[in-house]
Amino acid sequence: MASVVTYKYIKQNPDIMEYIRRADKALEAQGYTEHSFAHVERVAHVASMILEELGYDERTVELARIAGIMHDIGNVINRVDHAQSGAVMAFRLLDNLRMPASEICSVISAIGNHDEGTGLPLDPISAALIIGDKTDVRRSRVRNSDLLTFDIHDRVNYAVQMSNVRFNEDKTSIILELQIDTKISSVLEYFEIFLDRMLLCKKASQRLGVRFEMLVNGSKVL
Repeated sequence: MASVVTYKYIKQNPDIMEYIRRADKALEAQGYTEHSFAHVERVAHVASMILEELGYDERTVELARIAGIMHDIGNVINRVDHAQSGAVMAFRLLDNLRMPASEICSVISAIGNHDEGTGLPLDPISAALIIGDKTDVRRSRVRNSDLLTFDIHDRVNYAVQMSNVRFNEDKTSIILELQIDTKISSVLEYFEIFLDRMLLCKKASQRLGVRFEMLVNGSKVL
């Protein structure tokens, strides 16, 4: 059975948009970096770009977009186990929209496995979602405007002057390319925060049959 549920349809659904908005508000109250529409739309874009570049069919690419935009709704319940609670929430929302079970399984499996503490890249959609999520590091995610009170997460994100996810020419590697102001945060400090996430990106890339590489200030570090 074909599904009428598309990324565009999800973005126009007021209930799902409210869950995204309120989930980000909950994280803001706890001092977390931005997890609102800028984040989830970027994750959706990167996840779908990866699968498109690797030649996956149009519907698989679309499911990656849907998983990307919905992946953080579980934060409205609690940051702890937000991937799993978000997957359960997404199941109910998508089931009510009459999405086929096979497609719901793909979306909720990806959402339920995107957190580095518990997640694994079980299939191409979950692998692409992991990479899209874990590579979103940028200055505009920092909410704190007082540099003197920055914590390590603020410093690391604020130090990033440029962030780009791309393939190499022969599409054998996914490359995270960063330009970091080392006066704000060192490369070592970046890895202190993001090492587990980068290792999960490496596993996710392997699931897709490619390598994961990092370039920081023009030098290969992973």
